[in-house]
Amino acid sequence: MSGPNEVRDLTPEEVAAGLSAGNVMLVDVREPNETQIERIPGSVLSPLSQFDPHALPDPEGRTVVFSCGVGIRSLRAAEAALAAGLPYGAHLVGGLKAWKAAGFPTER
Repeated sequence: MSGPNEVRDLTPEEVAAGLSAGNVMLVDVREPNETQIERIPGSVLSPLSQFDPHALPDPEGRTVVFSCGVGIRSLRAAEAALAAGLPYGAHLVGGLKAWKAAGFPTER
């Protein structure tokens, strides 16, 4: 079990279930040129190169989960959000690559 300042690793299945139930706000921290090629439906774009966790949209009670290509940038974003004192400490392990490998849809 993770503490309040530790990043939680979520599987593609957990993120998909949360999105389906409306309990997750997925924040894609890849760059616009990457998200134009392919992204997870319903994700919000907040590129890590300009990342400000305080500028994220209000999650309206949903769990904020960060995603990227393979899980490295999303981990950094979650760490930055926690360091800023925000309760946004979850990320999609394996990123878009794991999402697709699990058979979940993407959009262009």
